[in-house]
Amino acid sequence: MTSLEELKKKIPTQIAVIGGGSWATALVKILSENQVKIKWWIRRKADVDFIRKYNHNPSYLTDVAINTRKVKTYNKMSEALNGVEYIILAIPAAFIPATLKDLNKKHFEGKKVVSAIKGMIPEENLLVTDWLTREFSLPIGQTCVIAGPCHAEEVALEKQSYLTIASPNIEVAQSFANLLNCRFLQANAITDLYGVEYCAVIKNIIAIACGITRGLGFGDNFQAVLVSNAMQEIKIFLDEIYPKENRDLNNSGYLGDLLVTAYSQFSRNRTFGNMIGKGYSVKSAQIEMNMIAEGYYAVRSIYLISKQHHIKLPIIDAVYHIVYEKINPLIEMNKLKGYLK
Repeated sequence: MTSLEELKKKIPTQIAVIGGGSWATALVKILSENQVKIKWWIRRKADVDFIRKYNHNPSYLTDVAINTRKVKTYNKMSEALNGVEYIILAIPAAFIPATLKDLNKKHFEGKKVVSAIKGMIPEENLLVTDWLTREFSLPIGQTCVIAGPCHAEEVALEKQSYLTIASPNIEVAQSFANLLNCRFLQANAITDLYGVEYCAVIKNIIAIACGITRGLGFGDNFQAVLVSNAMQEIKIFLDEIYPKENRDLNNSGYLGDLLVTAYSQFSRNRTFGNMIGKGYSVKSAQIEMNMIAEGYYAVRSIYLISKQHHIKLPIIDAVYHIVYEKINPLIEMNKLKGYLK
């Protein structure tokens, strides 16, 4: 006779994925490896219709085959959220308020919300999880965040990858990690939600700095020192803003995520910085990339928070001065040399 637990295991977990970009597409691919049903909301109706017909996202990771037996696409947010257990947000942080403006707390009641966003709400300098808690009365224990090191492009190629899932409720983090574990990906659960979320935000800023130095012609030696110092800045920031005992920044959810974003050819923030270093204006770099570099928005938020708390972060300051105050990148990076050790 089949037990209740066995029956539950046979019932697919219902998940909503919000966003149509490369990271959302990668998450859909990962989750499709397991016993789930996915309701995928995409803003562009043409993309929704294309996926239904051809089983591929026409705009991002176009080689990834979408398992439409497990994945249904939607253009109406309320339909995508109806009846799901998990809501995964995978859109740029700057677009979160406008995208979710028609929702209320009832849409989130009893659901676990996962932020796959590595940015901050720009005008309010808020982490995405804090914004969700405030706007929708969402208990922080029902939220978790996804950190790398993991690029969507390597997921598409089924390269062995790792993710860190963080929530103050370890059971929530572990239950979601279990949904991600598959033949090419391993997910680990920890409780340091704010530490992981802030680190994911800051590492994008560091990647811009690394890209700028590459664009200027600096070499591997300088970048190694830059990244080493960046890890120290992350520690200084976290110890002041959100101190936590037994936090090991050498773990892959912190250091690993920083390294892959700072060095990888797939890093859009590094690409953005590289273009700035080569002489592109911020506007022209954004237009040519046709993708959002979260670090551009995040650096203003982290810069303002650091000034409010009197935290000295030379690398963050340098990136802010270059992209917002239009200081010549070479002048700013030459100035930064004196702070690095």
